[in-house]
Amino acid sequence: MKVKLWVKSDLNGFFGLFTNCLTNFLVMASLLTVVVGFPSQVVYGTILPATGLAVFLINGYYAFMAYKLAKKTGRDDVTALPGGPSVTHMFLIVFMILGPVYWNTGDVDLAWNAGCAWCFIEAVIEIVMSFVGQKIRDSIPRVAMLGSLAGLSVTYIALNPTFNTFATPYIGLVALVIILMGFVGKIRMPGNLPVGLVAIIFATVLGWVSGYMSWDAVVGSLQNVRLSIPLPSVARIISGFTEASKYIVAAIPLGIYNAFETMDNLESASVAGDDYPTQEAMINDGVTSFIASLFGSPFPTACYIGQSGWKEAGAHIGYSILTAVSILVLTFTGLFSVILNIVPVVGIYPILTYIGITITSQAFTSSDTKYIPAAIIALLPHMADWSKNVADNALSAAGLSAADVGMDALISGGVVYPGMAALGAGSIIVGMILGSLMVFIMDHNWKKAGITSAIGCVLSFFGFIHGGGSLGFNVSPSMSLGYLFVTVIFAYYFFREQRGTEMVKGENA
Repeated sequence: MKVKLWVKSDLNGFFGLFTNCLTNFLVMASLLTVVVGFPSQVVYGTILPATGLAVFLINGYYAFMAYKLAKKTGRDDVTALPGGPSVTHMFLIVFMILGPVYWNTGDVDLAWNAGCAWCFIEAVIEIVMSFVGQKIRDSIPRVAMLGSLAGLSVTYIALNPTFNTFATPYIGLVALVIILMGFVGKIRMPGNLPVGLVAIIFATVLGWVSGYMSWDAVVGSLQNVRLSIPLPSVARIISGFTEASKYIVAAIPLGIYNAFETMDNLESASVAGDDYPTQEAMINDGVTSFIASLFGSPFPTACYIGQSGWKEAGAHIGYSILTAVSILVLTFTGLFSVILNIVPVVGIYPILTYIGITITSQAFTSSDTKYIPAAIIALLPHMADWSKNVADNALSAAGLSAADVGMDALISGGVVYPGMAALGAGSIIVGMILGSLMVFIMDHNWKKAGITSAIGCVLSFFGFIHGGGSLGFNVSPSMSLGYLFVTVIFAYYFFREQRGTEMVKGENA
């Protein structure tokens, strides 16, 4: 079968994935230059181009994987996996290593190198995890994986874009309705144009006519336009380890987190009809993260949420290729900052809202309806993590922290900060653990329930979950003890079952 690398509906997927990556690069540039204070020549001259190179490679290889799958299956509707810089890690790396090192030392190179060393460690962990990824994926109930993914989607993919949409509704709401009409209502757009393109055109016209956009901003962004090609440097990573050593332990749980997120996204793609090899996809993530660190980027790559949404929108393989090339060109030339001052971002956000809705829906429609409670409980850790981050950002804007206000004061005000922090730490893994426990309890599979809670006990003991990013021994004693007690309960019912005295449904009700 001759595989088509481009179909017209790839434009819908391109506008979505490209917009997602473009928005992330804008946030990345703002964090590095405004928040951390890195010089623009470092940010636009090396870090963003290096990250753009990694994004080009990860999407290029995902397109190759899609091509192979299409050839193997004889299908013409295969959709490539989407990829880009890890959004979660982008914030964590800025505030856990780049910022602290630079603010404490004033040495840009030292902070930058430390970030690259961090990215290198994450890459190694992802590659190592790839050899056991398929086995782990086969052991976790599908609804638990998709439920945890849905939690990540509804909070970080859908909520913030929707908030921004309604902050400027005369642009955002119009774009959102167009997106919903095209993707959900299946309404044909004028001239049979791609839905995403129509939404962006309307938003751009409204943005400029209303005065929301500014020519001064466009002119100002031209100063970032210049050819910048990153070069590899092993010395940068080696020197970074000297300063990163005190922070590097936190890269371990984040690398594991990234690996589990990739497994979740692969499961989502499988439900949508495209079954990709777990190990190959995870190695792609790890290798491109390694290349990112080698060429000067502290930000690892990740398999993105959204493959099922892009498939629903009609994207196949070409959307990934076009995104890869576009990001490479824009980061190497600095033109991406100009585009984001021509097209209002508020008109782009509704595309992400739609993707968030699609992925969240998948958790409730791809498994037996009796397991819906498992999907719901798997959502909660992400909601806790998102709520904690919102609380932290609000306090930070007021020049305060949770410690400054005091836990008692927060709790009395209805903000159960300690619980949010505990439940949300390692949210994607916690979501899968809780979702799996729910499935095994519903099935009376006490052996698997006990093993799952025992794993939770071990992971919380060392701080991989519920520990707030710090590893060690007995990091979260109350959580570990809770999991231990639960394990004992499951063991009791397991041995009771073995003796032929299993509690039947309704007993003691």
